[in-house]
Amino acid sequence: MSADPNLIDRLERLAAALERMAPPPAPAIDFSTAEAFVWQTAPEAFIPVPRVNRQPLALLKGIERAADQLLENTLRFAKGFPANNALLWGARGMGKSSLVKASHADVRHRLGKKLERDDLKLVEIHREDIDALPRCLFHMRTAPHRFIVFCDDLSFDHDDTSYKSLKAVLEGGIEGRPDNVLFYATSNRRHLMPRHMMENERSTAINPSEAVEEKVSLSDRFGLWLGFHNGTQDQYLDMVRGYARHHKLAIKEDELVRDALEWSVTRGGRSGRVAWQYIQDLAGRLGVVL
Repeated sequence: MSADPNLIDRLERLAAALERMAPPPAPAIDFSTAEAFVWQTAPEAFIPVPRVNRQPLALLKGIERAADQLLENTLRFAKGFPANNALLWGARGMGKSSLVKASHADVRHRLGKKLERDDLKLVEIHREDIDALPRCLFHMRTAPHRFIVFCDDLSFDHDDTSYKSLKAVLEGGIEGRPDNVLFYATSNRRHLMPRHMMENERSTAINPSEAVEEKVSLSDRFGLWLGFHNGTQDQYLDMVRGYARHHKLAIKEDELVRDALEWSVTRGGRSGRVAWQYIQDLAGRLGVVL
């Protein structure tokens, strides 16, 4: 019995249409193309970062104790020894995210050729993509590298349940965190949730102490807590002087101090961010490219 040519033709066209509709297979992830990546969820991909936006570790003033602790933790991890997930919390603009990026660069520089196989990569995951963290780690688990997964400005608001994905990954899940992955996060909040939210949970719960335990316990998953506090005037000026020397800005000391203090008054603060913003303004006025 011969097949109907028209039926065969229709089936072939249907198969071709289905092949066109099917998404192409995801390309293999090559982590050797860069030292830093940004995790993208749709479609899933690690976007290489050609040049990381960061400052040298030596220019981060007023946070020396936190810098020593995070650097030591990162160095141990890069060498294959046990290390802790880290939560950097506290005052805005005092160098929390800058310290993460600077520590990554400093450890890579220190270890040099020893990192050729187990190269230390920095992967940024955006706050809104935290619920996709397990998928992100799935791709890293079998990679021949070590990874610092970094989330900047991490916090959770009312009815936000994505923190559960993070809790399971950090500690407590069946798989847990891969041995070649460490998680660093920055936040303005020590417990990653606003105070008014914690008080509201206590006031409306049958058992107030248990009402906030679920979310407060997230910060307990971080073995290393590093606090950042508002800088003093002397620390602020040290930051400004350090940046000015590093970038070879030609300005007299007394003029630099007077100008920098006036800038801090107009900005209402004396943080590292304010110091860098002043340096950018000064460099622009002097016609210097940073």
